[in-house]
Amino acid sequence: MTDTTGEHGGTAPGPDTRGDAADRSPDQPVGTLRGAGVGIDAATAGRIGIVVLLVALVVVGMFLLFAGVRKNAQVDELRSGGVPVQVTISHCLGLMGGTGSSPAGYECVGGYTFRGVHYVEGVPGSTYYPDLAVVAGVVPPGDPGLLSTPATVASLRPSDTLYVVGAALLLLAAGIAVWLVFRRRRAGA
Repeated sequence: MTDTTGEHGGTAPGPDTRGDAADRSPDQPVGTLRGAGVGIDAATAGRIGIVVLLVALVVVGMFLLFAGVRKNAQVDELRSGGVPVQVTISHCLGLMGGTGSSPAGYECVGGYTFRGVHYVEGVPGSTYYPDLAVVAGVVPPGDPGLLSTPATVASLRPSDTLYVVGAALLLLAAGIAVWLVFRRRRAGA
């Protein structure tokens, strides 16, 4: 028996919950928390973990597939229906190289007006432009906040490789699910 100190400094006898691990059966709780036992069912925890893994694989796979579809749609829209705009550079910041001793390029921001709405966006590329310089830009009519340059648009191509990782994750999730179903059927037979 162990003693437990009470509120007013007195002691009250309490049960001895220490015991040896060898004296406990596997069905007994590992410990107590305010009188509640802690029991972990490994099979249930494993099933929950697998379900969480499958859901995560499906969610990430779908996200990557949709991102690939969106990126290719943006490329198609810029190449086939991009609208030229005049971008007025507001400022450029120099980017430092890995050691900090040499410049690695520039990050410029400019403003343009499309269909009566003024946008301020980063200008693609790493070219330095003086403040208030006017450069050519291209925006897709369906997403005028997506600013590009004519040189960038000329180099863009839709790519099927954007779908590879998302499809691989979905196939992995499907493979795990099929394996679990066959495993469960075999165990039930």
